Amino acid sequence: MLDKPILITGATGYVGGRLISRLLAAGYRVRAMGRSLDKMACRPWAAHERVELVAGDVLDMVSLRRAVSGCGAIYYLVHSMIASKAQYAHSDRQGAQNMAAAAQAAQAEHIIYLGGLGEIDHPKISKHLLSRHEVGQILQAGSTPTTILRAAMILGSGSASFEILRYLVERLPIMITPRWVTIPTQPIAITNVLGYLQGCLAHPETRGQTYDIGGPEQVSYRDLIHIFAQEAGLPRRHIIPAPVLTPMLSAKWIHLITPVPASIAQPLTEGLSLPTVCTENRIHQVIPQELLTCRQAIATALQRMRQQQIDTCWMDAGKLIPPEWAFCGDAGYAGGTILECGYQAVIQASAETVWRPIQQLGGCRGYYHGNWLWRLRGMLDRLVGGVGLGRGRRDNQWLAVGDALDFWRVLKLQPPENLLLLAEMKMPGEALLDIRIQPLGRNRCSLSMLSRFLPRGIAGLAYWYALYPFHQYIFRGMLIAIAQAADGPVIDGPTRFTPKLASSCQLPG
Repeated sequence: MLDKPILITGATGYVGGRLISRLLAAGYRVRAMGRSLDKMACRPWAAHERVELVAGDVLDMVSLRRAVSGCGAIYYLVHSMIASKAQYAHSDRQGAQNMAAAAQAAQAEHIIYLGGLGEIDHPKISKHLLSRHEVGQILQAGSTPTTILRAAMILGSGSASFEILRYLVERLPIMITPRWVTIPTQPIAITNVLGYLQGCLAHPETRGQTYDIGGPEQVSYRDLIHIFAQEAGLPRRHIIPAPVLTPMLSAKWIHLITPVPASIAQPLTEGLSLPTVCTENRIHQVIPQELLTCRQAIATALQRMRQQQIDTCWMDAGKLIPPEWAFCGDAGYAGGTILECGYQAVIQASAETVWRPIQQLGGCRGYYHGNWLWRLRGMLDRLVGGVGLGRGRRDNQWLAVGDALDFWRVLKLQPPENLLLLAEMKMPGEALLDIRIQPLGRNRCSLSMLSRFLPRGIAGLAYWYALYPFHQYIFRGMLIAIAQAADGPVIDGPTRFTPKLASSCQLPG
């Protein structure tokens, strides 16, 4: 199968992004499929000589057929839960049907699907797990031999399950927990998941089979809390069960305490509300590997976090959708009035020097000025169901297109000239933050910050004008602070280059 490319759907997701690196190291040719070429192009493996990037969506049959064409094996690693919310079951069903049809048309040899553990006839099985089982059934009903690997919680740096566990343990010395914290589960380390996924390629006998995959031990979530605290060097956590805490209420609580939104937390907690343990272990004989214990997996994840070696993160997943008005071309009235607030300053430093602190914006470093206001905005956003500031960033030094940056998403990155951020906080409208650097000769440049907002109704207009004074205060202070961080004095400004009412798309310079 080395002569044909291996298609990885969900290439920018948590599992897919890591699997690509592993397959390349093993000598395979890889065709990485995602909905944004720009997002994939920023991944470390994107420039590898055996990688081909293709734009595709399992819900778009034309692009899917093009991506599948000529491939030997296909990894199906997509899930519509985040993008489609209440419609995720329908979207997943359609995506699986499309993949089965596309694989048949392309005469693909093998589909490998990563599903979820949990018995389908259990009275407490969630809609999320039912949907995951249905996807596997649809794929196996097609003509292309399909292998299903069913996993429970995946432990690894950057996984949503691990992040929920980490934040709960780090932030709460005393926890009021639901009853499901005592229900058995069988977590598996991400490195073992990848080992099984890759191993299926080399073992034709896995085709058409369904396997349960898990670590070497069955534990409860209570056990995981205590293990994490020990490995992180924290005092023992006190756990108080509360039977009234349903998965939905648990998800809301997780949303407030951790960066993981309720839309992701709820299906994860629902999955823990029933036993998620392996009912068979046939795959051990087919693909033998050393299975990491929960303690080893948690210790490894913590070490990688300390070393800032997080290859992929749960925040990586999701479609990168720039708003239509983000790039000018239509008259200002075409989509409504675009409100702007922009400041610029001339700094005695090179563009490359000024770019360094800009690329380190957000996360642990903050925003250089008015951080208490940013934290307040993040807290308010979290209270109304937004992502808040706690999401942070995957790497404190480097950014890539598609990265989450607190409550922003990186839309455009052109070092050392331009960083364009899309706001993902809750608000009555859409917002962008455009940061630009323009060289002005030797060791001198102009730095500008432009906030652009497309309001939604009267509430949007009221929101913009209520925050306008804060924009002025923050932008002026940030320009000065960034210049200081770059060791370059401000020699002109900061000055505003936009009027209080504006619908143009002009930038300074």
